Amino acid sequence: MSGLKNRSLRESAERFGPALPNAERKQSDMHTLAPPGRLDPGSIEADAERADAPIPSGVRPSQMPTSDAPDTAFEALRSDPPPDAQGLSAKDIDIVYQPIVSINTRRVFAYEALTRCRWPSLANPEVLFKRASEESCCGKLGRIVRAASVQRAPGVPLFVNVHPDELSERWLVRPDDPVFFHDHDVYVEITESAAFTHYELCVSVLKEIQSRSGIFLAVDDLGAGHSNLKRVLDLEPRIVKLDRALITGLDQSPRQQILVRHVVRLCVELGAEVVAEGIETVDELSAVVDSGAHYAQGYLLGRPSYPLPPGIWPES
Repeated sequence: MSGLKNRSLRESAERFGPALPNAERKQSDMHTLAPPGRLDPGSIEADAERADAPIPSGVRPSQMPTSDAPDTAFEALRSDPPPDAQGLSAKDIDIVYQPIVSINTRRVFAYEALTRCRWPSLANPEVLFKRASEESCCGKLGRIVRAASVQRAPGVPLFVNVHPDELSERWLVRPDDPVFFHDHDVYVEITESAAFTHYELCVSVLKEIQSRSGIFLAVDDLGAGHSNLKRVLDLEPRIVKLDRALITGLDQSPRQQILVRHVVRLCVELGAEVVAEGIETVDELSAVVDSGAHYAQGYLLGRPSYPLPPGIWPES
């Protein structure tokens, strides 16, 4: 890296706090935390590194509770929090990582950063961001997540998920956003549905952030049924991730195999590489390899956890 980028990374670390230790940290069970008391709003981002009680590896959103959080849950994340604001802070957000493995080299290509919240009522990431959206707090919450994601995984390519509200609030284009201080490539991941419903906004924001080196677009959940393929590929993503609905049982369905092969071929011809996600069996992995996809992701290859898990290519 250049001296300029080294200096930028140091300045970023000063803003967001020291990086977390890697190998020294051990996985622990999820702690059920009571909502914190008073919070200094200025400490939200500086606290990003204090996420030290990760949710157990491999927990799926469908297994997490979805009960309502208290009305004060997002009070401290609002743009004008009261002096005695309570609720979520950076110390309640944890990040785990799932490996994305190159089919060609059978080595880890990158890691996807996945959000975990220690409040049981907000443990499901979809529920967490849905509530944050309702409270107009997605921008600040997303920034906390990106700060923690970058700090905990230096030196590796990262996929970071972005909520559509973060695009409309233009948080990502701020020059001090944590993704611009990561010391490797960052793939900003939006869902297929966001690419369809927020198309013009995606074009505007993504064009701006991709003008900076090392930032690329990845479209997630392709095939989930929200939009047409042309609309997604018009965004010119570097990576397209196939929805698990296309991958589950792929080895057992010749018609599905034909569909996936054609989708992969089209993505390649339009300049995108393909990740097949949700792989859980050796037979599904074999079918994915035959489809021509470039990368594989799923429980078979590595469950989300921290420290960074190794990608495991199963013996044939």
